[in-house]
Parts: sequence; structure tokens; C-alpha cells
Amino acid sequence: MTDDTMAEASAALKEAGSTVGSIASDIKHAAAQKLGEAMTEVRAKADDAKSGVADEVQGVAMALRRAAEELRGGSAQERTIGTIASTLADVSDQIRDKDLGEMVQMVKRVARENPMLFLGGAALVGFAASRYAKASSSGSGMGSGKGMSSGGAQPSPVDVFVDEGNPVVQPVTTSP
Repeated sequence: MTDDTMAEASAALKEAGSTVGSIASDIKHAAAQKLGEAMTEVRAKADDAKSGVADEVQGVAMALRRAAEELRGGSAQERTIGTIASTLADVSDQIRDKDLGEMVQMVKRVARENPMLFLGGAALVGFAASRYAKASSSGSGMGSGKGMSSGGAQPSPVDVFVDEGNPVVQPVTTSP
């Protein structure tokens, strides 16, 4: 090869390397931009889900409060259900107020420090999620006639809570 050919080949090689480097830089920039957009979308969806969970927990707390109000004032059941309702309301507020990363770290810490509590909580969350999914897929559950008092009136919160929370609900019949 002549010196001119070598110089031309070297220049072409440098130009190709520069072009490849530029393309790689463009791809890297586009990938970083798409990753940023995806992360923003994931965070938005996670925040929406977090708000939905907080709303559901708040709804359960409100139902428990109504159920507690219908029980005898000062009874052990009323106090217990009231305490559970207050705790769930606090949990709802914490879910709403905490960042998703903080919540993940908190769950990890609880899992390390209290594995049995974590497993019990996971089972409870799974049970609640399956109940929610079942209720969502079959409507509100009010049209089934369960939990209805005589006269076709709206069911009391206690009837609805007991009816929805007990998988083995059987109607109570009284003999004449």
C-alpha cells in the first residue's frame, strides 16, 4: 500500500470510529431518556396504587368505626373494633404520607426484625386483596340479599362487615 492509501484508510477508519461513537452516544442518550420516562410513569402508577390502597384501608376503618358504633357502648367488642379502626386509619395516613421507597425500607426492616409478624401481615394482606378482587369482580355484593334486615332496608354496617368478613356465614333461622 502506498502512503496515500494508508492515509485515506486511516482517515476513513477515524471517521467510522467517530460515527460509531456518535451513534453509541445517541443510543445511550435515548435509552437514558426512555428509562427516565419509564421511571416517571412507574412512580406515577405506584403513587396511584398507593392512594388506592390508602383509600381502601380508610374505607375499612370507616366501616369498622360504624360497626363499633352499633355495638353496645363500652363493650369489649366495641373497644376492640374501635381500636382496630383507629389503627387502620393511622396506617392509611402513613401509606398516603410516605414515599414508596420509605415504605419498602420500612417493610424490609419489619421483615428482618419480626419475621412472624411480617408473614402474618403478608397473609392478611393476601386475604384482604383476594376479598377485594372477589368483591370488585362480582359487584358490591349488596344485591345478593345477604346482610339484609327484615323489611328490605339497607343492611347495618355490622351485618355487612360480618357477612363480608366471614366466609362461612349461614342465615340464622328461628323456629316458630
